[in-house]
Amino acid sequence: MSGYHANIDLPSPETTARFAADLATRLRAGDVLLLSGPVGAGKTHFARHLITRLLITPEDVPSPTFTLVQTYQGASGEIWHADLYRLNDSAEIVELGLSDAFGTSICLVEWPDRLGDMAPKDALTLTFTTEKDENRRRLVALWQQGDWEHRIGDLFDG
Repeated sequence: MSGYHANIDLPSPETTARFAADLATRLRAGDVLLLSGPVGAGKTHFARHLITRLLITPEDVPSPTFTLVQTYQGASGEIWHADLYRLNDSAEIVELGLSDAFGTSICLVEWPDRLGDMAPKDALTLTFTTEKDENRRRLVALWQQGDWEHRIGDLFDG
């Protein structure tokens, strides 16, 4: 993927949670976050803390692994959390309503490779990788379009 990128070291689950909460305050309706990484890399942990920060009324934020999509009401509109791991065909994305939500809601999508060519061009891709220390993660942010650098650049270490 060409475009811009930024990196951050996340030495603990608590640091990941704080980073997610900080990023949440910079999001607005129509923002799409594509969360990539292997099973256990921290995608759902990150999403849970980001969503919790945006909620009007606190509630449980479960993994959407089996429901595929969970929606929440945030202060600036709807929040969609999708886990596409079990999808077999990108046509199912339209059936879920996710493609429509991309333009109007804050959307977090785990396993975004399932989107194929339906991934928004102005999405922010966050790739989580594990380190030797089981609690440490490395996060790489990539974007091709949009104003992400101005909105979130100061959250990263280069």
